[in-house]
Amino acid sequence: MRRILVVGAGQAGLHLAIGLLQNGYDVTVVSNRTPESIRDGRVMSGQCMFGTAQAHERALGLDRWADVCPPIEGIELSVPSPAGGKALGWAARLTTPAVSVDQRMKVPAWLDEVERLGGKLVIHDATPEDLETYAAQYDLVLVAAGKGEIASLFERDGARSMFSTPQRALAVTYVNGLTPRPEYPAVCFNLLPGVGEYFVFPALTHTGPCEIMVFEGVPGGPMDCWGEVNGPAEHLARSRRILETFFPWEAERCSGIELTDANGVLTGRFSPTVRRPVAVLPSGAPVLGVADVVVLNDPITGQGSNNAAKCAAVYLQAILERGGQPFDATWMRRAFDRFWAQAQHVTRWTNALLTPAEPHHLAILGTAGQVPEIASRFVNGFDDPTDFAEWFLDADKARAYLDRVAA
Repeated sequence: MRRILVVGAGQAGLHLAIGLLQNGYDVTVVSNRTPESIRDGRVMSGQCMFGTAQAHERALGLDRWADVCPPIEGIELSVPSPAGGKALGWAARLTTPAVSVDQRMKVPAWLDEVERLGGKLVIHDATPEDLETYAAQYDLVLVAAGKGEIASLFERDGARSMFSTPQRALAVTYVNGLTPRPEYPAVCFNLLPGVGEYFVFPALTHTGPCEIMVFEGVPGGPMDCWGEVNGPAEHLARSRRILETFFPWEAERCSGIELTDANGVLTGRFSPTVRRPVAVLPSGAPVLGVADVVVLNDPITGQGSNNAAKCAAVYLQAILERGGQPFDATWMRRAFDRFWAQAQHVTRWTNALLTPAEPHHLAILGTAGQVPEIASRFVNGFDDPTDFAEWFLDADKARAYLDRVAA
């Protein structure tokens, strides 16, 4: 039986660990937090899982909240007008509804599943030195811990990393009492060029159905305002003030909101980065980076948990196909290349939304308000961002597409 160790107990690491256990591998998961501390701790993300990522979870029996999680049936796009109101506003339905489950529910349940399947859980804050010990004991070491000293072992890929500094100041607020969108539940995606973005969507947390508010402020701008916020109540008040100032139609939905719990807030910032997939330890042993460790995108496109599920699915298949052959550095790079074939489009699209819009982007988003086919294609690209390369990300292809639709 091949022995595999996963460092990191998040969306990708646990998905992969459970898939391996279901296929008869000896799996150990190293987590720096206990299930209880995760369950009772601060929210970790503003995740939104689209259809393809959900299917990867479903294939392993991991979609345990499908019957109770509120559906996200579409995406609405709004841009404020300088004169007040909206300069742009339209919506379209997702072919497959998305869902959002609080990681504080998902991760402890999946850790329990690891142990139920016979996997070993080690509570330890792993260091680079620990990786040497692990590499000598296991056939394969997978690093799925996207923060800290271990992640820094993976070299930044300058050719694939567009930015070297954070592009947004980030904040997340989990709330109850937000007035539902009248037509159908959707991600309400609000963009104000030069200031930032705000999106909000239904979710499930440990207290029940809720809404997750996500703020993305351009660094140094008026939405980069979280550094002096003290405590959950002030965080909620700041959230409301931003909406009243920049997105008044969203503020109107918030008259009765309250935090889901005192830990339902989060702030931070990070630099979007692509890293080389293999870190070679001083002993010469290679270890393979997983998901955010090697492809870390800004959450503006909501792809973090989706990328994680897709990476886990690709790596799982690559490991199963490897059989009894060694997991050497060449194999690791090939496994990552299979993931990058999908992830490169996510990175390119996400980076495009972090920079000033190009004329063909504006033409597409503006025309989508009058042409449902365009709106639908853009909205469903959140599930499969590879499609954006065929029209949204290329000026010539975009013009040709708009001409075809007009004809």
